[in-house]
Amino acid sequence: MRLHVADHPLVAHKLTVLRDENTASPTFRLLVDELVTLLAYEATREVRVEPHAIVTPVTATVGIKLADPRPIVVPILRAGLGMLDGMTRLLPTAEVGFLGMKRDEETLEAITYANRLPDDLSGRQCFLLDPMLATGGTLVAAINYLFERGARDVTAVCLLAAPEGLKLLEDAMGDRLDLKVVVAAVDERLNEKSYIVPGLGDAGDRLYGVV
Repeated sequence: MRLHVADHPLVAHKLTVLRDENTASPTFRLLVDELVTLLAYEATREVRVEPHAIVTPVTATVGIKLADPRPIVVPILRAGLGMLDGMTRLLPTAEVGFLGMKRDEETLEAITYANRLPDDLSGRQCFLLDPMLATGGTLVAAINYLFERGARDVTAVCLLAAPEGLKLLEDAMGDRLDLKVVVAAVDERLNEKSYIVPGLGDAGDRLYGVV
């Protein structure tokens, strides 16, 4: 597993505003969208490409284009939906799948309640979107789900991560190089309710309200 923590003043600035409890949902959604676009630059650094011949107004040349099969972007419902537009802004030709998972607040285990993904992901690059890597259980389950269906490599894009979640992920995935995690920051710890500290609260609730 490879971890990349985005080190950029704009990332830190937007994250600070996201953390503020006084930031309203419309502003929160806008900033998540902008922050994910910044993270997507790092997340897609190794996206597969192939040569592509074109003719410019001056001459013929060879550039590159995204290789087939196209990458697939997979937001984990519901909070991951708030990250989708920011990711597809950089990957407009990517396919989009959906994985509905939630954490059982008593057992802290991940429960899958929805799946809109191809059964066969052989050779596909997959980008998982989930704002918070807290305990790590949901992300481990989602990553295993993709690899079991033949995904070529998986990149998880998260706003925040806790050390406990990263350790669980590392223990579960080992040193495999086809897994990358891109985050805006690694925070201090989890509290007794398994929320990230200092964190930014419940990302889903702050994006969409309490349901």
